[in-house]
Amino acid sequence: MNRPQRALAIALVTGVGLAAGFLSYRLQSLQPLPAARSPLPPSSGPGPFVIEPDSGSGSTDQPPPPVPDSVPDLTLPDLSGKSRSLRSFGDRPLIINFWATWCAPCRREIPLLRDLRQRYRPDRLEVVGIAVDFAAAVRDYLRATPIDYPLLIGEQDGLQAAEQFGMRTVLPFSVFVDARGRIVALKVGELHVEEADFILGEIRSLDRGEIGIQAARAQIEAQLRQLAIERAQAQQNNG
Repeated sequence: MNRPQRALAIALVTGVGLAAGFLSYRLQSLQPLPAARSPLPPSSGPGPFVIEPDSGSGSTDQPPPPVPDSVPDLTLPDLSGKSRSLRSFGDRPLIINFWATWCAPCRREIPLLRDLRQRYRPDRLEVVGIAVDFAAAVRDYLRATPIDYPLLIGEQDGLQAAEQFGMRTVLPFSVFVDARGRIVALKVGELHVEEADFILGEIRSLDRGEIGIQAARAQIEAQLRQLAIERAQAQQNNG
């Protein structure tokens, strides 16, 4: 096997995948939802259309729900208990980040999400965190790690919220939305700065009318695949 083939194999092992025409990457760092701390059952494995090696954990009997074209009409409480609709954040680009306090990749993403919100303020970007976790656990976590973007609490409703985006019990994942409420990309696994910058750059062009939605999705697909292969090559060289 030559170097490009080895790099591609490594990329597949780390979980590069496509789902239903939207970007959906499952990375090696993903953790199934642990039953001991999560209100949700553990993950039953990847769904169809995901390029991922057989981990021996089995697969779902039913395909995952389709990824919607736009943000679903979803309402969840914030930490004060006030209900908030995701669509109330509309008319601006969004990153909707599904996370939990017990999820290590989720925690690692938080500084990046805060930085993105600040750097893309001229584009009116908003980050919305949806905690698939208990409200008490989130409050405890925030005492040590402040989060300056809006948070909604899933608890038992977190699973149903994720399914409305075509996802099952896998964390973290981030949904990128343009100012018209259209889902442009869905990134499963820990988000990297170069991925986020490229996606947000495409959304900026999309919102300015410089590119169409299908072209934006296709360019994001190609770029994120390339970035995943480059990370795999770097890991191989460093190893």
